[in-house]
Amino acid sequence: MKTFLIFITIILGCVILNQIYNIMFPKDSRTQAYDVVKKSKDFEIRYYPSVTMATINSSAKTYKELGNSGFRKLAGYIFGGNVGKVQIAMTSPVHMDINDLSSSMSFVMPMNFNKSNLPKPNNQEVNISTTTEEYVAAIQFNGYASDKDIKLYTEKLENSLKAASISYYGHFRFLGYNAPYQFFGRRNEIIVSVNWDKQ
Repeated sequence: MKTFLIFITIILGCVILNQIYNIMFPKDSRTQAYDVVKKSKDFEIRYYPSVTMATINSSAKTYKELGNSGFRKLAGYIFGGNVGKVQIAMTSPVHMDINDLSSSMSFVMPMNFNKSNLPKPNNQEVNISTTTEEYVAAIQFNGYASDKDIKLYTEKLENSLKAASISYYGHFRFLGYNAPYQFFGRRNEIIVSVNWDKQ
């Protein structure tokens, strides 16, 4: 029994140390580029340049449902499920648009890829597209996300924008930055397009 407890303690210690290491020294993961143009107490306004994305559309109505089915299909594409079996690096965050009409999940493609040089997906549900540049408002929260969290922070961002007289349009979208096995230092965001260039 004593040996078992020592073994469990060592394993837990290794897991904790690994999490601390991942927070302090993240792996060479790419993050979608943006510029912060205004920072307030509750949210910030960002400018996002155009990027190329791999997207799947879904009838899912919840975060968990979309996450389970969408992630598998998109991960299959970047891990070689394409013409040429090309391995494509993961770029954070994962974009999720969850609504009652038609939900979607998107992976941002690395900057060295565009719509013309990305390999064709084997799965016809994966669509390659190029976004337009945009200004968004963003609010951040920590921990493992849930539909309750997404609803709460969507309402917080919406109320903050109304109070600041900033007009917005389109759906509120969820951004997730971390792998499921990262327990600590998790980053989640809600964003929505704003008419900032017209302010």
